Amino acid sequence: MKNYLRIITALVLTGVLVIAGLMARQHYFVASTPIKIGVLHSLTGTMAVSEKPLVDAVRLAVEEINGQGGLLGRQVEMIVADGKSDPEVFAQEAERLIEQEQVSALFGCWTSACRKAVKPVVEKHHHLLFYPVQYEGMEQSANILYTGAAPNQQIVPGTRWATQTFGQRVYLVGSDYVFPRTANVIIADLINAYGGQILGERYLPMGSSDVAAVIEDIVRTKPDVVLNTLNGDSNAAFFSALVKAGLSDLPLVSFSVEEGGMLAWNGGQLTRHYGVWSYFQSLPGEENHRFVSVYQTRFGADRVTSAPVEAAYVGVKLWAQAVQDMGSSEPNRVNPALLRQSIKSPSGIAAIDADSRHLWKMTRVGKVRTDGQFEQVFASSAPLRPTPWPGYRSRDAWQSMLERGQP
Repeated sequence: MKNYLRIITALVLTGVLVIAGLMARQHYFVASTPIKIGVLHSLTGTMAVSEKPLVDAVRLAVEEINGQGGLLGRQVEMIVADGKSDPEVFAQEAERLIEQEQVSALFGCWTSACRKAVKPVVEKHHHLLFYPVQYEGMEQSANILYTGAAPNQQIVPGTRWATQTFGQRVYLVGSDYVFPRTANVIIADLINAYGGQILGERYLPMGSSDVAAVIEDIVRTKPDVVLNTLNGDSNAAFFSALVKAGLSDLPLVSFSVEEGGMLAWNGGQLTRHYGVWSYFQSLPGEENHRFVSVYQTRFGADRVTSAPVEAAYVGVKLWAQAVQDMGSSEPNRVNPALLRQSIKSPSGIAAIDADSRHLWKMTRVGKVRTDGQFEQVFASSAPLRPTPWPGYRSRDAWQSMLERGQP
């Protein structure tokens, strides 16, 4: 009987040890498996100059997280994909990153055309996209966190500032896609409400450098101010053509050209050139000085930060905080936790508005310096609550307008 009990005891102990060993190996496997995130931006094509720095912003945030031990005992791994400045490629790469690479979240897109191509992909998979660029609004998805500015945080106050500062005879130029056309509907509504006048409105295909007709229009109409929603390297041709036409002193307000673009495309050659953003590299404050210093130490002393760079960096930190809170990187668990997150950021407190899935943001206007940096000349008195659908029309009225094909 005693021998029988010894055998039973030995078998039980052996089973316990085997189970413990399996559990330990499983824990080691989970702990040693990285949490993968997809980073989807244009590394080639007309948007590459604008978007490449956003990949580095995500990389900086990931390296900081990993340097502090990672998330849930695991390292974070970036899987970078090139959207090639093409909405179709963005959609294909988003599908691949989610299905094949099994990423826990997507960080990416610049143009609204690319975001709109990725939106149905993340919605189909109940996944997550962090979108870091100011945009035209008119959108809210349960699977997207918008860390750039909504129209009431950029387009609306920027237009108001421009007309109050320079006059109400306005010329509009933009790229031929969603953001500029929708932004200019908002701008035209505001100009009309102010009793102003739209003297001309022209659009260029993405990547086009044929600005001759635009310059001729501007010379002929003599506007008080030009509002610019060109995206990508079309801006280089436009800025150069203004100088050649003797219009370097014409007030120009650009809504889509940040510090990197201003430097690359020589935006500082225009003497009254302004940008409207929520963040500038030149902002004072310890948190921003640290951010700029770390970014330049990591990627080069000649590199510049910008509002999209900051928003891309902040998006990763907000996601990481939600992952820690939930003890999981699964999108369906992280998503609801995102709506109660806020962090200290280079531009101030980054707080998510749970109703709209956008961030509260400052509005800032900066005059472009010759080095491509901005000297702030105006700022809102406090961060503005995001309003994706400008409040002078109802959401249903905006949606009806968009469904009718306007813009």
